[in-house]
Amino acid sequence: MKQVTVITGTAIPLKRSDVDTDQIIPAEWLKRVERTGFEKGLFSTWRDDRNFVLNDERYAGASILVAGPSFGVGSSREHAVWAIQQYGFDAVIAPSFSDIFRNNCTKNGLVPVVQPIEAVTRLWDAIEADSNVEITIDMERLLVEVPAIGFEESFPMEVQNQYRFLNGLDDVGITLTHAADIDAYESRRPAWLS
Repeated sequence: MKQVTVITGTAIPLKRSDVDTDQIIPAEWLKRVERTGFEKGLFSTWRDDRNFVLNDERYAGASILVAGPSFGVGSSREHAVWAIQQYGFDAVIAPSFSDIFRNNCTKNGLVPVVQPIEAVTRLWDAIEADSNVEITIDMERLLVEVPAIGFEESFPMEVQNQYRFLNGLDDVGITLTHAADIDAYESRRPAWLS
């Protein structure tokens, strides 16, 4: 997992609520053996509509997805997080996330940022008015900033998840921070337990 201290970039306004993981990455994409290439399946059903926001060239290269309430509901598929990341997003801002989706985000390096619906609406308006407006997500201060519109809002995150992002640690990385203790234990363990 890569270290995340500050994310600065443009955004896409996904003005939909209750987006489930099957809408994020349809089930037919779950048959892949590799853990790559999922970006092609991201919102693939919706992308057939040429007016869908991901098809709007103004938002090409955006690294932040700003979505509506209840984002990531449905099944527990990690593929949804992988698809979002592989498309190029580093963070998703929404009023709420399903617990499983949010947990998958923190374990895979996609920053889930909770903002009140009023703040999300303000961000949507700013992005639609200027597709080049930059949003900054500061993981040390747990702050979302959009200087162009005077926007500054804090966001909640558990200390252990903030630590994961700031240090670039997935579950294996966290375990490896205890490598010396594990080695010491293993060196004291009787050979017959091997």
